[in-house]
Amino acid sequence: MNTSLTPSAANPLKLGTRRSPLAVAQAEETRSRLCAAHGWDEACVELVTVVASGDQVLDRPLAEIGGKALWTKELDAWLADGSIDFAVHSMKDVETERPEALVIAAVLPREDVRDVLVGAESVAAIPAGARVGTSAPRRAAQMLHARPDVTVVGFRGNVATRLGKLEAGEADVTLLAAAGLNRLGETAVGSPLDSETWLPAPAQGAIGVECLAARTDLRALLDAIDHKPSHAAIDAERALLRGLGGTCHSPIALLTTAEGDMLTLRAALFSPDGAERIEASASFLAGDSEGPAALASTLLGSASEAIRRHFTGN
Repeated sequence: MNTSLTPSAANPLKLGTRRSPLAVAQAEETRSRLCAAHGWDEACVELVTVVASGDQVLDRPLAEIGGKALWTKELDAWLADGSIDFAVHSMKDVETERPEALVIAAVLPREDVRDVLVGAESVAAIPAGARVGTSAPRRAAQMLHARPDVTVVGFRGNVATRLGKLEAGEADVTLLAAAGLNRLGETAVGSPLDSETWLPAPAQGAIGVECLAARTDLRALLDAIDHKPSHAAIDAERALLRGLGGTCHSPIALLTTAEGDMLTLRAALFSPDGAERIEASASFLAGDSEGPAALASTLLGSASEAIRRHFTGN
């Protein structure tokens, strides 16, 4: 394991990432920010790529084959055995409960949190009876709530794969994260949906940098690129998920807004078929874990069984 606080091209810090184009783009952004913050040459941070389990099985929903751990387990093992010094993740793909030996040491400035609709100009403009390609429970439930006439078809893979499936006619429209498209330079794709009416996923648009909790030397270096407002919002959203017992099966959408040190979380829970929806919001100081927990309690207390059974860790 590299423990040097002054890495060099000959002795670089090793940054682990999934091998998908978006994951590599996120790792490159992380490296650029870290090297700029410390005045290093970019050769001082080496990217180490892995094909994650979640990238290998594309014909079934993530919830059926192991959940969000499929995006992180290989990188977790490399952190544990010292093959890499730190890892970069899309925070919406990171399990709410993480090993105690690991810590999210930095969150980069959050990108656009919105979803982008590809294949139609708006949700209302989707043709009647259209096939909507998504494997995300939130997107599926939110779409079926707004448009119960459409059919949801399974759609997994990276951005290019999903756009290819759409072009091949496997669905009529699909949904992608604006943040991912922006990071790939695909800013002309699709129509962004208003985040006030089409709520995003928890932690959408955020890049997290994880390392061993014991690596205090590395944590000090990573603090230089930690965007505190983004980190506070992500912590609050993940705290709400913990309070709800949310899993990758759980249809939840939320939007966080900040005013100074005050955060407001607006969250909606759905039944998977979109037939039922409840919403609540709460405001609290950044860093207050009781605020998200209280909001979770409010939501679960008003949820029907059709919604609640998909939360509380089930």
